[in-house]
Amino acid sequence: MSSPERRYVITLGCPDRSGIVAKISTFLAEFGGWIVEAAYHTDRETNWFFTRQEVLADSLPFDLAELRTRFARVAAELGSRTDWRVSDTGVPRRVVLLVSKAGHCLYDLLGRVASGELDVDVRAVIGNHADLANITRAHGIPFHHVPFPGPGQNPDGKQAAFNQIRQIVDSHHPDAVVLARFMQVLPPELCAAWAGKALNIHHSFLPSFIGARPYHQAYARGVKLVGATCHYVTAELDAGPIIEQDIVRVDHTDSSGDMVRKGRDIEKVVLARGLRWHVEDRVLVHGNRTVVFH
Repeated sequence: MSSPERRYVITLGCPDRSGIVAKISTFLAEFGGWIVEAAYHTDRETNWFFTRQEVLADSLPFDLAELRTRFARVAAELGSRTDWRVSDTGVPRRVVLLVSKAGHCLYDLLGRVASGELDVDVRAVIGNHADLANITRAHGIPFHHVPFPGPGQNPDGKQAAFNQIRQIVDSHHPDAVVLARFMQVLPPELCAAWAGKALNIHHSFLPSFIGARPYHQAYARGVKLVGATCHYVTAELDAGPIIEQDIVRVDHTDSSGDMVRKGRDIEKVVLARGLRWHVEDRVLVHGNRTVVFH
């Protein structure tokens, strides 16, 4: 018997037309499905419809697999371009974290997981430096050190390192691959393999100040706001669909170091929000834009 709090989450996107909501609602009502959360949005420019719905699992007379089978017929009736997903809140999402030396995002995520605030199963942390191995293992999580060659060293070594990372990540079949200040650019083949589940935190309010040292770029420009962006990773650097952003004010008395310090606080919060919304299936992607049902 399912727990009363266990829910099935249905997300769907398709070309907009009359009757979509009625079709989904009628399908669920036919089997006694109790909808406890529902959200809808239509992008008028693209004429694309989005919805996310939560149904009490024990209100339905069948399991997740049967729900998927039956809902597939509903989705098929909405057209071949329909994109949909059905997931189970009773199964924690698997996550792999990629890190370098900066630990603030890792500390924050591990703390949220340990306290039960973020309900995910962190299967592994992979670092191209070993600096964060001890804190990771203190949380009972395996740490894998995969060193990258330095400037002027074996050029094939970087590809070999990425191949090793891919092998480790894929062995866990993760629902999210989080670049928690992982200071390496994923090669195009990994961006493609992990499309829609690789999340990055960029220490800038994109599209401003892409690439390296964005706080120093911001300081040189004399900005009055700095921010952070959580986005999906694509082959185009720092240009993937944006999940979440936030800012903090700075002024003429702040050095570039002050901006880095203030920005780290924003990075932690933005990454945690983005990851939470991703694993809760609250983010629907269409093209290079997202709909986020908070």
